Amino acid sequence: MEKDLKKFETLVEIIGRLRAPDGCPWDKEQTHKSLRANLLSECYEVLGALDKGEPAKLCEELGDLLLQIVLHAQIAKDDKEFEIGDVIKGITAKIIRRHPHIFGSKKVKDADEVMHNWEVLKREERKEGASALEGVPAEMPALAYAYEVSRRAVRMGFEWENIEGVIDKLKEEIGEMRKAEGQEEKGREFGDLLFTLVNAARWEGIDPEAALREANHKFFKRFSYMEKLCHERGIDFTRLTFKEKDDLWEEAKRGSAQS
Repeated sequence: MEKDLKKFETLVEIIGRLRAPDGCPWDKEQTHKSLRANLLSECYEVLGALDKGEPAKLCEELGDLLLQIVLHAQIAKDDKEFEIGDVIKGITAKIIRRHPHIFGSKKVKDADEVMHNWEVLKREERKEGASALEGVPAEMPALAYAYEVSRRAVRMGFEWENIEGVIDKLKEEIGEMRKAEGQEEKGREFGDLLFTLVNAARWEGIDPEAALREANHKFFKRFSYMEKLCHERGIDFTRLTFKEKDDLWEEAKRGSAQS
């Protein structure tokens, strides 16, 4: 097949061919619902490549994600709902509409004013009476969801005056969790504490989802190193005292940082 593989149209044609009556049996039977897990998985693969700072891997994973987008658009076209051109037209029009300082005559002084205008334009686009938070997908991981709804509330002016207010709230939530009785109440208070921690991260310019992913990776690396040391020394990790495990953890911190 003689095609220019760098052209977007080539990818669209290929997906259309795979979905044709005489196309690939697997591709033909896919639906929006059957591809949900694939789409989510590819999004996480992109995030992983971003976290690792690997351009070649990022290029590959963005391609896999683009495949999912084009495949969903082809399914919609087959069902006579919309096609990829409508997707492109919609996002292009939205970008132009939300950047009047570039494609219109509006003037802005900095990025903060751009974000303020963005929120004003989004409010104008929402249905009357709709919440500013309604556009945040409930299917997002809870930590990322908390971060996004917090950001949107802030754009509406719902914010502490300074970081000290967030720290005071953290202390308050810790106190309430310590006083909580029963598993259900403790769960509620822990949720409040987590949500406040997300706000503290936002104040410091930290993406909590990315920060937790990094912490997870660090823990995995150190704990695996501890297991490796125990295996090399013929030690049963589960039979070590707390002090011995803590000493091993400190050794793993040093060792895993060098590996």
